Amino acid sequence: MDVTAVRTFVAVADAGQFQEAAVDLSVTPQAVSKRVAALEGELGVRLFTREPGGARLTIDGRAFLPHARGFLDSAERAVASVRPGRRALRVDVIGRQLSLTGLLRDFHRAHPEVELDLVTLYDSDTATAAVRDGTIDATFRAVTVSGRPLPRGVEAAAVFDEPLCLFTGPRHEFAKAPALAPARLAGRRVWMPGNLPGTEWAAYYDELAAAFGCVIDSVGPDFGIEALLDTVAASTTLATFVSARTPLVWPPGHDPRRIPLRDPTPLYPHALVWRSDNPHPSLAVLRRYLTAAYPERPGDVWTPRGK
Repeated sequence: MDVTAVRTFVAVADAGQFQEAAVDLSVTPQAVSKRVAALEGELGVRLFTREPGGARLTIDGRAFLPHARGFLDSAERAVASVRPGRRALRVDVIGRQLSLTGLLRDFHRAHPEVELDLVTLYDSDTATAAVRDGTIDATFRAVTVSGRPLPRGVEAAAVFDEPLCLFTGPRHEFAKAPALAPARLAGRRVWMPGNLPGTEWAAYYDELAAAFGCVIDSVGPDFGIEALLDTVAASTTLATFVSARTPLVWPPGHDPRRIPLRDPTPLYPHALVWRSDNPHPSLAVLRRYLTAAYPERPGDVWTPRGK
């Protein structure tokens, strides 16, 4: 059904005259008459009785009028749902328990007027394709680690570097160290059952292991971050990598240790990925915020090749 024709019908019903409705709609009376006639033809009923003094609704016109108003309201809501600035900004954060969620919370505190819709897409290819296809507005990914080029029209910019720490239980050999050089991990096992082949983080830790000689053990099963930390906290030999900013909560009595890695500090590099022709105004606000908050990278750090 033609929205313009329905809007014209409602204008005539409200004005009671074709001439006055034409003025309200900024069209000619002939255009108003043609639109109403086309609508009557589509519905198969007469909506108005034309009289010298104006237009009077028929019984079918009176029956149709409230539904026509509802139709126009629905059409307006449909348009508003995708109008730039009216739709929530849809952003992928990989996992809600990771530091990227905290980064977006900081952004939302600074810009409470921006409505956010957070999603969690697992792998980089899926997230990048979602940006390309327009099903999400942006994602955070370590794009250079994946080794795959971005699709045409998709851009990325470095926005957040996560310093790594070693996570151990209180009886681990490094538990009392105030900080640790990554070279000290040479030949030692670092347990990361969530490092599935083909993921960007598995590629990152494989490169880190090659650089410093540690062994990444991805043997599962992977029961999630809570089970991983529980197991490591109770072990004398197991350790894993976590971010300095990853929000971690553990039961009393676990007494785990989060030991900073230094000389150099391994950084996990996050980039914001977006489609260059995305017109959403809140995307520009997010990009400006992240760019302004991104500090200059210190000198004594390690990042993957090309990053």
